Amino acid sequence: MTHPNHARPKFTFLGHATVRFDLAGGEVVLVDPWLGNPSCPPAARDLPRLDGMLITHGHSDHIADAVELAKKHKPKKIVAAYEIITWLAKQGVENGAGMNLGGTVELLGLQVTMVRADHSSGLPDGSYGGVASGFVITLPGGFTFYLAGDTALFSDMQLIGDLYRPELAFLPIGDLFTMNPEAAARACRYLGVRRVVPIHWGTFPALTGTPDQLKEALERMGVACEVVTLQPGESY
Repeated sequence: MTHPNHARPKFTFLGHATVRFDLAGGEVVLVDPWLGNPSCPPAARDLPRLDGMLITHGHSDHIADAVELAKKHKPKKIVAAYEIITWLAKQGVENGAGMNLGGTVELLGLQVTMVRADHSSGLPDGSYGGVASGFVITLPGGFTFYLAGDTALFSDMQLIGDLYRPELAFLPIGDLFTMNPEAAARACRYLGVRRVVPIHWGTFPALTGTPDQLKEALERMGVACEVVTLQPGESY
């Protein structure tokens, strides 16, 4: 029997680092839920359903709406670092799947592996949020994509490329708190991805990196990777 989620998801960028992906079976997964971010179109803030959540780290610009959304929609599973899941449970959130770097859990038929990110992770109340992370997600049909979370460039991205062979990456490019476009271009080369969706850019004036700068850097380095620029609310 063919798994209903063999087909590639529809990805929607909701501003800052919030990404929604809709699976072929109709399930909705939200990554780093901050629907109140200044870039998110008001119409996109009201979700019809929410079946799963992925949280890369504990900073408020990645977790701000997690508790409210979890209580409203009761997703089947919320995947994050063990410390984040423990914190969410104290706020009354159920169905948390706490994990750590290198581990893999199942989410709605997908294989979700937690990988390293070079970043900090404090929770909104100031408590320790565990390690910051990214996620590599593999569909039953084999399509694999990488959500880097907030991170600097690190050379072990080559290992992520070697181990998981992602075709698509969501990479932060804004600079200041994460990689800039130049570093993100090098990340694309390390990962060997064919396409990249820039995230964590344009939300505030302080985030100066742009998708055009990423395109220029990729061309200059001779990296064959297509930049899929999504404005908040647009889908791929």
